[in-house]
Amino acid sequence: KSTITHAKHKDKYDVTVLHDDAVVINVKEKYAIALEPAYFDKMQDYPMGCEDNKFLLTLQNCGATVDKDGKLVVVSEDIRNGNGRAIKSRFWSPNRIDRIDEPLNAIFWLMKDPTIPPVIKLTGCSLASVMGATLATRRTSAERLAPGVDPDALVIESYANPFRTYPLAMDYDRFKTLFEDGVDCYILNTGSFMDKKVEKETTLKIIEDIVECKAEFVPFGGIPGMEVLNIPGFDFDFENETFRQQFVKRMNDRLQFVKSTQTEKGGMDALPPDALNAIQSVINYLKYQQQ
Repeated sequence: KSTITHAKHKDKYDVTVLHDDAVVINVKEKYAIALEPAYFDKMQDYPMGCEDNKFLLTLQNCGATVDKDGKLVVVSEDIRNGNGRAIKSRFWSPNRIDRIDEPLNAIFWLMKDPTIPPVIKLTGCSLASVMGATLATRRTSAERLAPGVDPDALVIESYANPFRTYPLAMDYDRFKTLFEDGVDCYILNTGSFMDKKVEKETTLKIIEDIVECKAEFVPFGGIPGMEVLNIPGFDFDFENETFRQQFVKRMNDRLQFVKSTQTEKGGMDALPPDALNAIQSVINYLKYQQQ
């Protein structure tokens, strides 16, 4: 999130930053407010000597050493410990504000799902919302896992929010309302697509093309509610049985997650029927096409 939010884009645009992690959206008027005054970011991507480190306020889980002049300096990268963190000043972003009144017009789900191309546009409101509710990602070094848990396994973290204390359906309905009111929805795969890494530069180019209205989306295998941007080197073919099976498998994982919400936690996070139907329709379409 931070990499995309704070990208400079070679200064081609007038970019305003609200926050890279914590915001709240007014569903009716679509303005957004930041919930944190500063930033709490990983240090792994900001090596010693990096200009961005001038804005560090406090550090956690990082190392320290003495330089050639005898000064105590921070070892910012994860050399000894994992998940080094820092609180960065709000002035790290010269274009930082605490509220954006310009109505929200697009939402991007950031995923790491090897069956999803670098970008997908979701045109169905229920499908767009349920794909956020079944957001697929990988464990990060910020998490302490129980013994035996595979750190590389794909996991579902609804709307990338592990701190929810209210029913999941509230988020589902609110995001669906935004999409019904004209907000566009995309999936950005920031991991790998069929074993090919999606580089940061590819993701940023996708965003630039969408912002400049240059992105030409085409049907994604004919799946209702899904469109794709063809990017050289990231070809897909639903006639390829391996790819088709893997894609259906991942959608089935999402389907099972939605079903599980009906009973887990006493049904507190149960999603409405249209959420399950949206995913089931994708699976049914691909199975029908196979026959």
